[in-house]
Parts: sequence; structure tokens; C-alpha cells
Amino acid sequence: MKHIKSVCPECKKVLDSTIFEENGKIMLKKTCPEHGTFTDVYWSDSKLYDRFRRYSYVGSGVSTNNGTLSSVGCPWDCGICSKHKTGTLLANIDVTNRCNLSCPVCFANAKASGFIYEPDFEQIREMMLNLRNQEPVPCYAVQFAGGEPTVREDLPEIIETAQELGFSQIQIATNGVRLAKSQEYCEALKTSGLHTVYLSFDGVSKEPYIENRGFNALPIKQKALENCRQTGLNSVVLVPTLIKGVNDHQVGDIVRFAARNEDVVRGVNFQPVAFAGRIDQAMRKEQRITIPDLVSLLEEQTEGDIPSSAWYPASAAVPIIRFVSAVRKVPLPEFTIHPHCGAATYIFENEGKLIPITDFVDVDGFLEFLESVTPEFEGQGSNVKKLAKVLYHIPHYIDEAKGPKDLKIVSLITNFLKNGTREHAAQFHRKSLFLGAMHFQDLYNLDLGRVEQCGIHYATPDGRIIPFCTYNNFHREGVEARYSKQYRKDIEVEKKTLDVQEREAA
Repeated sequence: MKHIKSVCPECKKVLDSTIFEENGKIMLKKTCPEHGTFTDVYWSDSKLYDRFRRYSYVGSGVSTNNGTLSSVGCPWDCGICSKHKTGTLLANIDVTNRCNLSCPVCFANAKASGFIYEPDFEQIREMMLNLRNQEPVPCYAVQFAGGEPTVREDLPEIIETAQELGFSQIQIATNGVRLAKSQEYCEALKTSGLHTVYLSFDGVSKEPYIENRGFNALPIKQKALENCRQTGLNSVVLVPTLIKGVNDHQVGDIVRFAARNEDVVRGVNFQPVAFAGRIDQAMRKEQRITIPDLVSLLEEQTEGDIPSSAWYPASAAVPIIRFVSAVRKVPLPEFTIHPHCGAATYIFENEGKLIPITDFVDVDGFLEFLESVTPEFEGQGSNVKKLAKVLYHIPHYIDEAKGPKDLKIVSLITNFLKNGTREHAAQFHRKSLFLGAMHFQDLYNLDLGRVEQCGIHYATPDGRIIPFCTYNNFHREGVEARYSKQYRKDIEVEKKTLDVQEREAA
């Protein structure tokens, strides 16, 4: 049993809560004096929970110059607060809450508020500057989202500005409707500097779309992919909203679809559904699915080709980043997120078969080795001889004979460790298919310890940086209301009224 802080899903009061093992699962339990006891699945496999827990790292957070002091306490101090332990690895900027669809599972509940939240260009630029000025490590990756970001006519100009401000990874999260309609628009996005399209993609048949989107959106996804292919937007990540009983039977087919389209698809990032926003809360117990469920289903649906042992938490990358940072003597974004927030692996095609990286790389041994030698590179002095010695040992952890014949994995890894540049990382990604899962939290399964290590943040017009799960569960409505066009209009009307009253009084 472990004691954590969570909240009441009814009144949002912070509660002392527990996570405990029951029938091979990790459960979360909390009791609100007013609204009673709530129990939910935290992780559906206790063994995988324990394995992932080994990869827990604590980051240094952000400078107090970039955030706010903690006063009320999590989850209300988001600013980002001084207790937060991880810098911004990926920033979300909602450029609008307008959308050209009305999906039943929208966690942002787009279009439902009755007002339009759409920061102007200068506000968005200021949000990006705030991210780039973050200390001790600036934010390098930004994703423009919403709503549907492509309904803004100035999205290409926003992307171009992001490139000018030094973001090395620029993404949009899109339903693909506008990309499917126009190759010219895809070309405009590419020309402006867009790197990656995060495309919602719920399955390979019409049924999941009818359930998740309200209509058969599969032809739109296929056309959007083709237009990306034709215009050279060749970094698309498929993003299935995963719901038990809706599309969990298609996870293997989704991965195979991605592999067949590897010229344009770089990965699949599964998102087990969070019961926030528009989704029917009454279906929570029937539709709840967790990362271990996905891992197990994918092993089953690929006939063991992608086993659970191939998956690692995102935080497993910390030894690699810390090593490269020490070699280059430059602070880099550390993936010190909570080990139970997400999972990832890389797979490769070899003679028509999908194989995970763990088939030919001793991942655990490699990470332990890097962790052991990193202290040698800290401090002053030349690292040339020490680096040569480390690189000499890298082949000991790799069996290239078991990997794809044209991969040259030793060369890819040693070049990245030596240089640590985005281009060297991209070379690895171009040879592989990334599989990921990120389970965002809702009010029922919320662990505030996870929030404090969150690395995916929202930037807002008031200068705050807010963790993903607290933004969507606690702050979104207030931010959108305060900075909505209707709110600004009401303020202007009120100011004019006061001015008139003051003149009349005078």
C-alpha cells in the first residue's frame, strides 16, 4: 500500500488516498466526507507496475523565475509551481477552441462553452517566448492544438514564428479534415516549418470512428495521410484514443497499418481514454483501459512479436539524456516524468516481420552502463579519450546479426551519443517505428504525485505553464472563459459604461 494525494471527482477537494494491489492490479481508493468512497484501476498489471517503478528519476524542475511559489497547493498553484519536478518537455498551445467536428470523446470539450477562446497572434508569440525562456532548460518542442488548430487561417504564420524562436520540434494535433481537403494546405504547413502531424486515428475500420467521432472518419484519415505523403510531410504520428470495447481489438492492426505506411508514418502514440471533457462518465468502469492493458493486447494481437518486455517508461531515457548532456556540457531536457505516465518502445521491420529493439539490444545493460560512466564526464576537462573508451563498449550491448540487415544500429547509437543533435536522433527515428502510450489522468484516477513530475504542459495567455492533467481537469474552463472573445467584449462594454458614468458624474 502507498499513500498518495488525489481529489474527489465530485467536489475536487484534495484527499488522502491509497494505491494498493488487488488481484494482480494496482487500485486507487479515496473517500470524500461528503461524496463517499471512489475506487478505480490505477494500473492493471502489478508486475509491470513494479518493473516500471525501477525507472524513477527526480528532475530539477524549473527556476522560480519562470513559475509561481506554492501557496494553496497542488493542483491549484499551477504557474508552474515551485514544487514541480520536471521542465517542459512538450508544450501545448491551444490556438483556438473552435473545431470542425463534434467528437463524443473530446477531452477538451471543444465548442461546448458557448464562447470562442482564440488567443491573438501576439499572445501566442508571448506564450512561445515564455517557453523558450524557461530555465534551466528552455522548451524545445511545441504542439499547436485546440479545438482544431487548422481552423485558424494564420496557423502557418504561427508555425513559422515558432521556428524563428528556436523550437526544434513543431507539431500540430489535428483531426486531419483540412489536411484531407487540400494538398496545397499541407504544402503550406511544411513550408512554414511544421515537423510532425499528430493525427487522431482510432482504427482501421469504420466502427471505432462512428463510436469515437460520430461518423466514419476513416476515409478522411487515409486522404490526409496521402496528402502528407505527396507534399513531403513525412512525419505523421497516429494517435488512437483507446477505449475498451470500442477499438482495443484493433491495436495490432493499427501498428501493422503504420508499418505499411512507414514512408510517412513515424509512430503510433496510443492514448488510453481519460474520462474528462465530453465523454460519457457513466461508462467509466466498462470502458476504462490502462497502459498494461494495451501492452498485453498488443502482445496478443501480434502473436508475441511485440512482447510486454519490449516496453519501457518514458523516464528510461534519462540515463541517455544525462550522458549526452555531460558529454556536450549543455543542459538538455530530461524525461524525468513519472514512470507510470507513459510507455514506449521502438520496432523495426525485418524481412516482413516486426521486431522490437529489445530483440537485438540489451536495453537494461546499455542504460546501466551509461548511468555508471556519466559521472566521469561531469566537471571540467576534455572528454575525447573518455568518450572513445565508452563508445568502444557500445557494441557489447548490441547484436546486429539479430537486427534488420540495413539498420547499422551501432553506428546510429554511437553517432547520437557522440553528437547528441536532433539530426542524429532523427536518423534513428527514420529507421524505426516509435510506439508509445500516454495515459492522461481524470478526476477518478488522479495521482498528484504524477502531476508534480508531468513534462507535458500548457502555456496560457496569462504567462502560466500548467501540467496537462491539471489544465484539463481544473484550469481549462477558467482560462478559456477569462481569455474568450466574449469576455474581452464584456470588459470593453463595462469599461465604456464606466467611462460614460464618470463623464456624466463630472
